[in-house]
Amino acid sequence: MWGRQREASMMYKRTSSRDRSSTFDVEETTGNAVIDRALVQNGTEVENTNPSWKLSFPHVLVATLSSFLFGYHLGVVNEPLESISLDLGFNGNTLAEGLVVSMCLGGAFIGSTLSGWIADGVGRRRAFQLCALPMIIGASISATTRNLIGMLLGRFVVGTGMGLGPTVAALYVTEVSPPFVRGTYGAFIQIATCLGLMGSLLIGIPVKEIAGWWRICFWVSIVPAAILCLAMVFCAESPHWLYKKGRTAEAEAEFEKLLGGSHVKSSLAELSKLDRGDDGDIVKFEELLYGRHFRVVFIGSTLFALQQLSGINAIFYFSSSVFKSAGLSSGLANVFVGIANLLGSVVAMVLMDKLGRKALLQWSFFSMAVSMAIQVAASSSYIPGSASLYLSVGGMLMFVLTFALGAGPVPSLLLPEIFPSRIRAKAMAVCMSVHWVINFFVGLLFLRLLEQLGPQLLYSIFGTFCLMAVAFVKRNVVETKGKSLQEIEIALLPQE
Repeated sequence: MWGRQREASMMYKRTSSRDRSSTFDVEETTGNAVIDRALVQNGTEVENTNPSWKLSFPHVLVATLSSFLFGYHLGVVNEPLESISLDLGFNGNTLAEGLVVSMCLGGAFIGSTLSGWIADGVGRRRAFQLCALPMIIGASISATTRNLIGMLLGRFVVGTGMGLGPTVAALYVTEVSPPFVRGTYGAFIQIATCLGLMGSLLIGIPVKEIAGWWRICFWVSIVPAAILCLAMVFCAESPHWLYKKGRTAEAEAEFEKLLGGSHVKSSLAELSKLDRGDDGDIVKFEELLYGRHFRVVFIGSTLFALQQLSGINAIFYFSSSVFKSAGLSSGLANVFVGIANLLGSVVAMVLMDKLGRKALLQWSFFSMAVSMAIQVAASSSYIPGSASLYLSVGGMLMFVLTFALGAGPVPSLLLPEIFPSRIRAKAMAVCMSVHWVINFFVGLLFLRLLEQLGPQLLYSIFGTFCLMAVAFVKRNVVETKGKSLQEIEIALLPQE
């Protein structure tokens, strides 16, 4: 069996994208024909039209509150960092400032490492509620602290919820969305993250005029966290998780809630191609690292690593400092960053199910490399002062815009699509752990590297990683738009 799987995988890899598309279409047609015949034989009428997106939309909308909180806590210390350092007594200590920014990323590493086991153990809905709880507790600690230790503790606790949230959101949105809008719904995660970032930047604007305003910035985040916790009670559980647990009747009820009654039987038949309603086959951690699933886990981990090594979160964390060095108002600059991020995410939502995941990724990373080249040129001594300023700001905004077009939203959507159902949650946990480790060190070391290496060399390094990402995507990523999760799994992991 392994020999045939390996041979099939090599043949799949050797075929051109056009051939793969044709093969995929044949598989899709054959698979649907089999389902249709089976359902007709059982006396069940087959519904060939797409289900209404309106049924699943409210559930996806609630789930993206976790992404809003994720974005908010990423940016909440951006504008108030100077005020926080003055009030808590560590002003001028760049290492302490870096820790305040990146301590939540250390907590996120813990949360993301456990996220797959939590999501598989208690279900997607309860995992969302568990992610909201530490965000409420941690934000309260940060808002009331009188010293650096308390701030770091609060940020760490918040981080555990931040680490759990993205994995569960990616799993949930992928599993409850109809295939024809799955890319669009996946882009909602990035849009919600953008809105969270913008919200944190906007609410931080009065921080220099109002003493202690930074504490309000933390208190505000408790509201959406509480809404997420309560609203999840009324949302559907993932039918994929229920079916894997052997709770077929509940999975059927949730499919009806998400897709409508006419699509329930065909959805269950599609799910039964691969899943057996049996969770007894435990996924071992080493199986993800060097077992037969290693390649897809490696692709996912590398995509997240390259996403962070592009330097995007250094821009989000320290945009105020960067724009200040360029001679611009940090508040105004941060608003422009937020608008560019949101605009790119909205365009990605429109294009995700039209152009596909792979094309967006390639063009996004390539454009980010061009943006970094502009930043390097702006740092050159040969460019006059006014031109350097325009190039620096324009290059940074272009970088954020093109990131939001693909490199931002695509990985968190693509990976749950290519991971087999059996390992989906745990494989996402491994990949997100890689994401947070690199994110932590970028946040911790960016300012120091900027001082020691200078902007030209540092931005050149970021641009090089973007070009490496283009080559990696071209070689390793397959297109998944419009396909059901079961069709993707059959194509990537041929079954006997």
